[in-house]
Parts: sequence; C-alpha cells; structure tokens
Amino acid sequence: MCGIVGYVGYRDALVVVVDALRRMEYRGYDSAGVAILGESGVLAVERKAGRLANLEAELAESGTDRFVGTTGMGHTRWATHGAPTDRNAHPHRDITEKVAVVHIGIIENFVPLRKELEAAGVELLSDTDTEVAVHLVGLAYAAGPTAGDFVASALAVLRRLEGAFTLVFTHADHPDLIIAARRSTPLVVGVGEGEMFVASDVTAFIEHTREAVELGQDQAVVITANSYSVTDFDGNEVGGKTRPFTIDWDLAAAEKGGHDYFMLKEIEEQPAGVADTLIGHFTQDEAGGRIVLDEQRLADQELREFDKVFVVACGSSYHAGLLAKYAIEHWTRLPVEVELASEFRYRDPVLDRSTLVVAISQSGETADTLEAVRHAKEQKARVLAICNTNGAQIPRESDAVLYTRTGPEIGVASTKAFLAQVTANYLVGLALAQARGTKYPDEVAREFAELEAMPKLVERVLETGPQVRALARQLAHVPTVLFLGRHVGYPVALEGALKLKELAYMHAEGFAAGELKHGPIALIEDGLPVIVVMPSPKGRAVLHSKLLSNIREIQARGARTIVIAEEGDDTVRPFADDLIEIPSAPTLFQPLLSTVPLQIFAAEVAQARGYDVDKPRNLAKSVTVE
Repeated sequence: MCGIVGYVGYRDALVVVVDALRRMEYRGYDSAGVAILGESGVLAVERKAGRLANLEAELAESGTDRFVGTTGMGHTRWATHGAPTDRNAHPHRDITEKVAVVHIGIIENFVPLRKELEAAGVELLSDTDTEVAVHLVGLAYAAGPTAGDFVASALAVLRRLEGAFTLVFTHADHPDLIIAARRSTPLVVGVGEGEMFVASDVTAFIEHTREAVELGQDQAVVITANSYSVTDFDGNEVGGKTRPFTIDWDLAAAEKGGHDYFMLKEIEEQPAGVADTLIGHFTQDEAGGRIVLDEQRLADQELREFDKVFVVACGSSYHAGLLAKYAIEHWTRLPVEVELASEFRYRDPVLDRSTLVVAISQSGETADTLEAVRHAKEQKARVLAICNTNGAQIPRESDAVLYTRTGPEIGVASTKAFLAQVTANYLVGLALAQARGTKYPDEVAREFAELEAMPKLVERVLETGPQVRALARQLAHVPTVLFLGRHVGYPVALEGALKLKELAYMHAEGFAAGELKHGPIALIEDGLPVIVVMPSPKGRAVLHSKLLSNIREIQARGARTIVIAEEGDDTVRPFADDLIEIPSAPTLFQPLLSTVPLQIFAAEVAQARGYDVDKPRNLAKSVTVE
C-alpha cells in the first residue's frame, strides 16, 4: 500500500522519481504524483488519479520544463481518507505553495488538527488527513519559535501527530535537502555517491545504490546530496539506533524482497498486514473508545436493527467468512449464515431490510461475490464489503466498507490477504457488538488490544518456518494429506487443504474432526499424513480432549500425525509424530497463528515438486467471470 520516494543528488529528479514509482507499482495504488524543486525556487507539482501512466501522460502533455531540478519526491497513493481523485492525490502543498508533503499511513488526530487550521483561516483543499501536516509545517515555518527553520518546523509538527505514518517534506526555499520521518510504517534511506534517497521500499533506489539505512521508530532523517542525519522527533541525534545494511539481490529480484517467490515474501509480510488492517479502526472517546469502519454509511441504529447476518465469499475468503461466524455470533448473539457467493443468489435466500450481508473479496471484483451483492441489494438487504482494493466495484456498490491494508498480493494463492480478512471480520464483529450493546466499551477496547498484540505473535510463528519446511520436503512425495480441526480450527483445516491443492496439485481435504467416524476415518491408512489443528487446552478444554481422542483414533490406524498446538500443551506431545508449536492466544484469534504454518507447508511442498508457487496452473488472482 502506497509508495514513497525522495531524491537529492545530481541526476534529473523527475526521471529518478518516476522510475522509482514505476518499480513500486506492485505495491498497489489508486493515484500518483510528483514534486520537483527547481533551482529558481519554484516547487513544481503534478498529480493524477489512476495508474502511473495517467501521470506520465499529463506530464508529457503539459510539458516538463517546470520540472527541472535535482531534488524531488513522488508518491503512489492507496486511498484511506478521501476518494481516489486528483484533489486527494499526493503531494499536498501549504498555502504558500512552497512546502510539499507525501505520506503513508494515517494521522489519527487529523480531525482536531483540521479544525485548528480552519479556525486559523486555512482553507484545506482535499479530504485527506495528510494535508493537515503540510499546513502545520508551513505555519510553523512562517511564525513562532521555529520560524525560518525548516527542520525545526517539521520536527515540531511531527511531535504533535498521532497514528502511524511515514512523511516526507520538501521546501522551495531549501532545494538542497529533504526531511523524512517514520512511526510504525516503512522508511529506508538509500546512500549513494553524490546522491541520497528516502523510500518506503528499497526497490525505489536499488538501480542506483545497494547501501541502505533502516530507520527506527519515531525517527526523522534529513538528507542532502552528500549526507544524511538521523534524529528523534525532539532533534536529538540517535547515534547507533539506525541499521545500515547492504542489499544483496539484484533489481529483478528486489520486487520479491529477495525471495524466490512473491508468496514467500507475502507470508512474511503478514504481521504488517494484520497490523495495518487494524490501524485507525479504534478511536478513543468519552466512553472509552469505539470501533470505526473505513466508509460507514450505516448508522449505529441500523446496525442495532439487524436480526441476521449473511457472509458471502469465494475460496479463501469463504474460509475467512466461516471464521467470522464464530466471532460475530459469540460477540453479538446474531445468527450468521456463511454462503459460497457462487451459490447464494441461486437458492433464493431469505433477505430483507433487517439483514446484513458481509461480502468478502480481496480484489473487489470477484464476479460471483459482486452478483451476490447485487442480489442482496435488490432484496433491500444492507451490504458491508471487506476488500483489499480501494474503489473496486464491490465497495462502490456496498453500504459500508472495511479495507484490508495489506498492499497488493501478487501470489495467486492468498496468504496475507486471508489473514487480513480474518482480522477485518473481527473488527466487523466488534463494531456490531458495540452498536448493539452486547459488549461494553471496555470489553471492546480489551478485545481490540488483544488483536493489536497478534502481529507480534504472528512474527513468532514465522520462526517455525525451518521446521515446517523440513517437514514439507519429507512429505512432498505423498499423494494425499488430510487436515482436521474443531471450532475455529475447522475453517483453518479447510484453508490448509485448499493451499495444498492450489500450489502442489495434491489431493487434500479438510474435515471437522467430529465427523471422522461418519465416513472420513475410512480414508486413514498406514503412513497417511494428517495435520491436526488443536484448540487451546485452556480456552476450549472440552474440545481439546475430544480432538485428542480423534488423534488417538487415527494414530491407532497408522496415520502420521502432524499437530499444530499451543506452546506448553504437553498433553498432546505423546500423540504427535510431528509437533508444531504456536504461541498461546485467545481462542477466536488463534486462526491468525495456526494458518501460517499451513501456508509455509504448502509453499514448500510446491517448491519441492518443482511448481511455480506464485502462478499455480489454471488459477487467476481476480476471478471476474462466473
């Protein structure tokens, strides 16, 4: 999501910046813009909604004479505040048109800051949270204790901002430097010879240098053509708190972050994907705090009036929907039905004004899901979309939207988008619970705090990678793998089986473990790998004991038991031929952890079999036909 680049050096800045934006197109965006500082003290800006090609066409048509300079910055925007339009595209300028900014993330206290600016007579020209930052810097530079000091003005404003952000500032009166800063979002310095870069991704500058510096939390950097200086937001030098490193892959591989496949990179991006999906969705208020959606055109009163929920989706999104059922029913006591979107409108479902339909689609263009949304709207139901693509068709036709902020997912088999969808479903459940009063504000705050802790736990699960990959290579030759789970482990089992089908072209099936005796146990034979997703012995003790019995049953018939269990669950150890341990987590949130080893397993089996992990046969990323 979003791409940022800043450049100070000796080259044509416009060429450097546009090339960098082109290399970061894979990140996903809905508009693009550039700002170039000319030697004449003029700040030239151009921005355009849509693809980067639209911006390039505009530059070609209007002429590039005013974009002559060796300092500049560029941005590809993934819309958060305000629609993807020309006026909301970055860079934004202050009232003097001398200061410009580009931004990743969300400035959470932008509402009071915007009111402060409006009270001071500043006319804001966009719907974005970003614009407040550039006006505040412009005012700080014009008057007060930091007047005339560009760096001090920027730092003073950074100290006032709340949220997660990367910001890059330029000033027409200081054409030889750029100021950038980060809090909880990416920012890297590229160190060249006679040139310096700042960017959200090393792909922006790897053509020119492989030497880089990763900034820490709440750090700012000032770059000139020959130097960089890093401080905290108070202006104190941070010394050894930065991390210099050398990029050890070439330009072609850099788009994959040094991984053999995009999917492997995307699996590792899941902690950030979960964290980014949560950003900005909990705001403090007098009652203690509340969940907010991205585009909520449904009033709390309407949320209170729903008497049932349908979730419609396809593929991995359908499995995310199955997990939504557990959370929404538990927190709201509303009945939830989960439907394959391809079947939904053909069975004449019972819908009315009191029905909420949650439509889940990574691309926002899935044909079956789109038609399900349209059918629901015809029946007067209300629709809430969960989507990873801003401005796509399904969000446009829905009554409310919650975006998964994972950036583009290039691997066809969903990984980080799936975990982000699961996270978004939890947010929907909490939003319904707070509107209906089935959870008090402090309970909502507590659940959200638990969710915010999950990215760190996902990082810990990623550490099981070597163990899981070794196991996958051992089993790459087997014809069949079965997956078992109970409660929230059942949809995880389905998702694990789907990943293996998609990537390794193997027969794989997921079952609810309680159904074993009703048929699937006939499939158990000597040496058959069975992957079991265990519930917590603390959170679901009864189910844990029952699933332990299931493991004994299949092990007695010769199966090889591969068990995913909570750390410290010693009761399962004697019955696991292979044990993969994950951190302890609340039961409803455990799928964010237990899914990850299954993704790694499927990708490694596919690699061992010699298949293309990113582009499995016969599959497409966005299914736009029924």
